[in-house]
Amino acid sequence: MKFNKTIAALILATSSLSVSAQQLEITVTNLTHGMHYTPLIIAAHSADASLYTLGEKASVELQAMAEGGDISGLSTILTSVNADMVANPASGLLAPAKSVTTMLDTADGNMYLSIASMLLPTNDAFVGLNGWKIPSEAGTYKVLLNAYDAGTEANDEIINGGGMPGIPGIPAAPGGNAGTAASGVTSVEANTTVHVHRGNLGDDDLMGGKSDLDNTVHRWLNPVASVTVVVK
Repeated sequence: MKFNKTIAALILATSSLSVSAQQLEITVTNLTHGMHYTPLIIAAHSADASLYTLGEKASVELQAMAEGGDISGLSTILTSVNADMVANPASGLLAPAKSVTTMLDTADGNMYLSIASMLLPTNDAFVGLNGWKIPSEAGTYKVLLNAYDAGTEANDEIINGGGMPGIPGIPAAPGGNAGTAASGVTSVEANTTVHVHRGNLGDDDLMGGKSDLDNTVHRWLNPVASVTVVVK
């Protein structure tokens, strides 16, 4: 009799685990006019994990992603907390108006979804979703995402190939529609915490001026991304 009760308990426990685990179909759409996303990182994790916190200093891992598109540090952190993860589902950049769809199987306890990617061309802007509670019921859910400033680099808007943490400048303009020889919009930032990005300012002088960015192409208003999550 004790054996039967034990078996019943094991069956119940296994059933509970299967209910907690979910299969997700996730689609990320770039809503901007002229900004590209660097490789995305998408992860389901527990409630105590976080990629960033608004109003606080960025981690070195977030800084590397926001300034140069390097998601390896964030991937290492997520792996260390047993997150379920998809890295670089678009196999490179995600262009304006384009979407990428990926599948993510979540384990028991990983009930929160986070997404991050650098916006190019910017100094340290990124699109982010941080700890969104995954619905337990099957269905289709949509979330709009803002662009955030990592607060780790001045938004000088100068394209110089810079992309390593601590090196000023923008790595590149993937669309090939930026200027050169800018003097710089600013060299300092008052807010050095993670915060909502003010957007690129740009100018209309592609042979100089303050910014290398084109104010008819590289400006944006939030939201910058749409995420559709299908819970199976």
